[in-house]
Amino acid sequence: MSSSKTKQFDEGRLMQVLVAPVVSEKATMVAEKSNAVTFKVLQDATKHEIKAAVQLLFKVEVKGVSVVNTKGKAKRFGKSMGRRDNVRKAYVTLQPGQELQLTGEAA
Repeated sequence: MSSSKTKQFDEGRLMQVLVAPVVSEKATMVAEKSNAVTFKVLQDATKHEIKAAVQLLFKVEVKGVSVVNTKGKAKRFGKSMGRRDNVRKAYVTLQPGQELQLTGEAA
């Protein structure tokens, strides 16, 4: 059933869904505690697309996906007001025994 789910998405779209991995203290604590990896994703990405993209790019089994939308802060730049971009983050929980290395180490 899961293989038919990944087939229905366009592979070019799946390559663009994951924008960047989130590298922070909180993301590291979540990774150690619950075997989850955090990514910045496109604003219109769905949970099913995110799951399919992670499985396609990293060849791992995904247990679940949680998504958080963070509103951008209003910031002042000199006299003018600006706004940071809104961010959509995905917490991807991996199946037990699965591991995802995001460090830039060469094997």
